[in-house]
Amino acid sequence: MVRHMSDEHKAANAKARSENRAVSAYLEGLESNRPRPGRRRTAESIRKRIEAIGEALESATPIRRVQLVQERIDLERALSAPAETVDISELEDAFVAVAVSYSGRKGITYAAWREVGVPAATLKRAGISRGGA
Repeated sequence: MVRHMSDEHKAANAKARSENRAVSAYLEGLESNRPRPGRRRTAESIRKRIEAIGEALESATPIRRVQLVQERIDLERALSAPAETVDISELEDAFVAVAVSYSGRKGITYAAWREVGVPAATLKRAGISRGGA
């Protein structure tokens, strides 16, 4: 027996997929922009470390030499890679547009959004409050 979805069901599925994409992209953007612990690496500090590795290689044991060479390769790759920045404002706007509907459909609370790093101001813009959507 073949069952066909109604147009309403297809539209609801398409809306859910679209909301999922918007929420996922925003949360991934938040994660990639999250500050990392420790001192931030600059191009200058990377170059200095590469120079120090070059000096250390002269007297390194074979096992230490391979570790230093790998560190140098990793640093050179980081230096040549473009700085990856995510424009969170577009992602945030898309999130705000669907957050109430998504939260209601998935049963996600204000507290859960806050715990994963969504700013309170963003939730307010989206219409999600501590007491519920």
